[in-house]
Amino acid sequence: MAGTYDIEEQRVIDRIRCIAFREARDAGATFIDRNWIADKVHRSIRFITDWWQKSYDQCFADYSNAGRKLKLSQASQDIIREASRRQGKSCSVVTKKIAEKQKEYVTRRTINNYCHREGLKPFHVIPKPLKSETHISDRLWLCDWLKDWTEEDFLHLAPSDEFYVWVVRRPNYQNDRVWAKSVDDIEEDERYREMVKNQPCIGIFVIFTAKRLHWVIKDKGEPWTGQYFRDIILTEHVLPFLKNEENVIDPDEVIFIHDKAPCMRAYPTQHFLQDNDIKFWGNDIWPGNSPDLNVAEHIGTIIKDEVEKKMLSETRDSRHLEETLKMHLSDVLTNMETDSDLFETLLCLYPSRLRAVKNANGRHTDY
Repeated sequence: MAGTYDIEEQRVIDRIRCIAFREARDAGATFIDRNWIADKVHRSIRFITDWWQKSYDQCFADYSNAGRKLKLSQASQDIIREASRRQGKSCSVVTKKIAEKQKEYVTRRTINNYCHREGLKPFHVIPKPLKSETHISDRLWLCDWLKDWTEEDFLHLAPSDEFYVWVVRRPNYQNDRVWAKSVDDIEEDERYREMVKNQPCIGIFVIFTAKRLHWVIKDKGEPWTGQYFRDIILTEHVLPFLKNEENVIDPDEVIFIHDKAPCMRAYPTQHFLQDNDIKFWGNDIWPGNSPDLNVAEHIGTIIKDEVEKKMLSETRDSRHLEETLKMHLSDVLTNMETDSDLFETLLCLYPSRLRAVKNANGRHTDY
């Protein structure tokens, strides 16, 4: 961990910081431990363990010829600095570039640590949701519970999701980040500047079956509360949609699916669905942090892709208007409304999603 930027002066500083943090803990800062210190000084747990009980005088010994050699040449460090302030220059991309140009093989963690050491910060990072042991076991349980389902069974599902569509599409994956010391340093990235300046967005709820897509454009300023979800989304839209034979294969067999968003997992919502005789996967079935198991997320991605294409085709003056966004969003949804081939394909791919979860031992998949 330390090899990226290890010079003796920095080692001395980190040794002193390590001891000072330990003294602060002894003085009453009980939240400080070795893991906390390692994160603050960007060093390994072993480094902290070796130094936090020593005296300040010992910090100044010359260890310049000990430890691992520098992993990054000056040329490689220059490549990292050049990649900062730009999108599409994740640690993985920079790692490959260093390997190709300098024939040096370093890890993403090494580059990540170097960026932090240089005072760079990652902007617009949307991390993958953490999966606890409970999430993992629940995901594996669902896979086993559905192992005897056929493709015909999955065609009775009605997945749903709610999300926002932005005038300038925002990143939704971990490596779409910009390393910079401040937002002001990001000067040459036009898309990022547009994201910062143009904030309008539209909230949307979608539900689909093997036959049809239905959507609701959220009232402006209305939050996704449980009350709004029950009174508007479920009562006025989902219930009539699922009980209409034109929309589902069999109204008595259709199963409503939604993730564990707060508006759905609320007990009043669960009871509401039960009282209205709607079959659904409730809190005792659907695992948390599992967007890869909700095929409605895929529908959301398609919608965002199509809307983005249409927005980019607009002239500069109208490209950032909310009215333009709403027009294109409505067009995309209308065109998708009866694409039963797409809907059947997504539902029939559920077995492959479940296999991917099992192969990943319940952890993240590529879906």
